[in-house]
Amino acid sequence: MIAAKMLNNKVYWLLPSKISLLSKDMSSKLTAVLSKICYNICSKIILYSPSLVSCWNLEPYCHKILIAHEHFLNFNTLILTTPFPDRHPLIGYIGRLSGEKGVQHFAQALPAILGHRQDLRALIGGDGQLKVSITSSLQRRGIADRVDIPGWISHDDLPGYLNQLRLLVLPSYTEGLPNIMLEAMACGTPVLATPVGAIPDVIIDGNTGFLMENNSPECIAENVVRALEHPDLEGIAKRARALVEREFTFEKAVERWRNVLEEVGDDGR
Repeated sequence: MIAAKMLNNKVYWLLPSKISLLSKDMSSKLTAVLSKICYNICSKIILYSPSLVSCWNLEPYCHKILIAHEHFLNFNTLILTTPFPDRHPLIGYIGRLSGEKGVQHFAQALPAILGHRQDLRALIGGDGQLKVSITSSLQRRGIADRVDIPGWISHDDLPGYLNQLRLLVLPSYTEGLPNIMLEAMACGTPVLATPVGAIPDVIIDGNTGFLMENNSPECIAENVVRALEHPDLEGIAKRARALVEREFTFEKAVERWRNVLEEVGDDGR
């Protein structure tokens, strides 16, 4: 990027993620310094969500930020096959079984959640380093027989699993714009998530899904109960599906990128 600027070229930076400042090792510190230099010398920064400006502490660069995302769904496969009223009382998490996803807190919340309703079951789908510890924890707490852990779920099988759920829980510490959230909404499944990354751009609490203040087990349990007892849960599922059908098509993604490229072209003249 420095070389390009020395040659008097304009540089447009598509920023896929934030450079983490949490790690204290030398390579991470160097990466953070170089990243800050790039923020300052690039011509434009392209983000996939306006929420990421504050989430990634990019307020000083607002004058050079453009918004365009590449997220779009295949609505030929992500379809509603099980009407919401016909679904069994099943909640779940699907994703990587790792610490930043907060899935361990979901597992810790399950005794309280399942104790609230005896007909309720849970699903934890995915693979990762926490799979063994989560399985052991469920066994110790005596609820393993009410929690399905199918392991890694292929993309072909994903719509079938999503069409079983009455609520998908995403208790992440950090996210961008999670595909699993959009895929669940396309399948008519309400989502409960932490308000991180671009999630608040898509989920409006009580309208297109549910947001929870944090991912503590107590907060997760309280909000799962709140979501399941919402008087218009099916309406929320319908509005969520309508939203992704409107905003996350291939045509919509192309339109956004066309607008960005036109603005970039105007900037270059």
